[in-house]
Amino acid sequence: MATPRDVISTPAAPAAIGPYSQAVRIGNLVFCSGQIALDPKSGQLVAEGDVVAQTRQVMANLGAVLEAAGTQLARVVKTTIFLVDMGDFAAVNQIYGESFASAPPARSTVEVRRLPRDARVEIEAIAVVD
Repeated sequence: MATPRDVISTPAAPAAIGPYSQAVRIGNLVFCSGQIALDPKSGQLVAEGDVVAQTRQVMANLGAVLEAAGTQLARVVKTTIFLVDMGDFAAVNQIYGESFASAPPARSTVEVRRLPRDARVEIEAIAVVD
């Protein structure tokens, strides 16, 4: 018997800019698509070139998607961070750490050549729903 799959969507986070869902919930797991620093209202990239401001927006967008799925950042078990420049690692890590102060999730960080809309950082997550 197949487990039902629920597509998660919220106007509190940027709309998908391609053929994908903001998140998908299967059972008690939520798989969030990567979030970049798009403003949910305007759809525009925030603070072009400012990785700190972009990371703050990414975390806010991720939090909004998780909330729409019935969970929160504190329930994240795995993230993947994509950076255009590994030189931004320390700055991104500082902002990221503010969201995961205790019991941080497992994580991978990867440097990539380019991200959608020329964002500096993208983060995807897997979380548990109680």
